[in-house]
Amino acid sequence: MSSPVPDAAGASGEDGRRLTRKGQATRTRIVAAAAGLMYKRGVAGTSTEDVRVTASVSSSQLYHYFADKNALVRAVVAYQTEAVLTFQQPQFSRLDSLAGLAAWADTLVDFHLGLHLRGGCPLGSLASELADADPVAREALAAAFVRWEAAIREGLAAMHARGELRGEADPERLALTLLAAVQGGLLLARTRREVAPLRIALDTVLDHIRSLVSDAVRPYPVGSTSAVVTSGVPVRVERH
Repeated sequence: MSSPVPDAAGASGEDGRRLTRKGQATRTRIVAAAAGLMYKRGVAGTSTEDVRVTASVSSSQLYHYFADKNALVRAVVAYQTEAVLTFQQPQFSRLDSLAGLAAWADTLVDFHLGLHLRGGCPLGSLASELADADPVAREALAAAFVRWEAAIREGLAAMHARGELRGEADPERLALTLLAAVQGGLLLARTRREVAPLRIALDTVLDHIRSLVSDAVRPYPVGSTSAVVTSGVPVRVERH
């Protein structure tokens, strides 16, 4: 979930001037180093000197791009936002089906199992440290979660618009609940060092979404009366 992605192209230095290609590469290297350290040690446990050494830059280079640690932290928030969302992008485009939602959940669970449930969500970890301490970073993180939630909601809204979810289903509430399941499940999984909290949280919300599937598309067991759609009109048929 935290696979590195390049920093935004066309970024500027602290003096406001646009960076050269070499300057952009140096800035990205600094941000990537800071993101990695803060993910492992936390923001408080990472100094600018740690970042300087890891990025193999001089102090003058570091402060050319970032006036202070706060500026660097905000760049890390932007970096991790793109990393988290880019990692999930292939799944986001398929969240308009129950199968796609299940595959997305499996991807998140498998990814964090691969990390042995260490580190948690990069955005969630940053939020836990910065939400009360840095109002600017908090707003940036809130915006990141809005983007994440919107990507989930888009798929659910498509299902709702096609009539695959019943009218009372609320894509906005369901998307927020799924995102909350990811964040809360990861926190407990990381703390307990077992995947069950994340798996159960996601499965519970997915089961609720399945319960909202409209009768026109709901699968029925053999021998039951079910509905199929013919030319857009639900028709009752017997399964044998």
